[in-house]
Amino acid sequence: MAGSVNKVILIGNLGSDPEVRYLESGSAVAKFSIATTESYTNKSGERVDNTEWHRIELWEGLAKVAEKYLKKGNQVYIEGRIRTDNWTDKDGQQKSGVTIRANSMTLLGGPAGGGSNENSNHGYAQQQAPARQVPRASDPVPPSMAAGSDDDDLPF
Repeated sequence: MAGSVNKVILIGNLGSDPEVRYLESGSAVAKFSIATTESYTNKSGERVDNTEWHRIELWEGLAKVAEKYLKKGNQVYIEGRIRTDNWTDKDGQQKSGVTIRANSMTLLGGPAGGGSNENSNHGYAQQQAPARQVPRASDPVPPSMAAGSDDDDLPF
């Protein structure tokens, strides 16, 4: 197989307001963490929640949108790629960490997707990556995708 894929899709809640800074070149970069939670019932019948924290990095236009609209607790849809960073801390210890460099972001609503946020349902992405709507289980299936539909023009 030629080539490879490095793509991440996350839906989670911001753990804090984004930290936005501007480089000498004028480029904007925003950093924040989002939490994703997986819930299941263990063998004892108890509900268990496992929360993972993901470091997110946005650049340029997305960083400016984050600065203006994102707040702690907002639910966001993020698409991007995994990036491993290595550095030396102030004590001389080698460190590494995983960051998600986002190329698309959609604000889904307030805390836990409550939709009470005035900016909910607005999608933002960089110019070359159009905003995507996240389908919900309650959304109807388009007729062209319904079972038995032969409306496509594919030759096979």
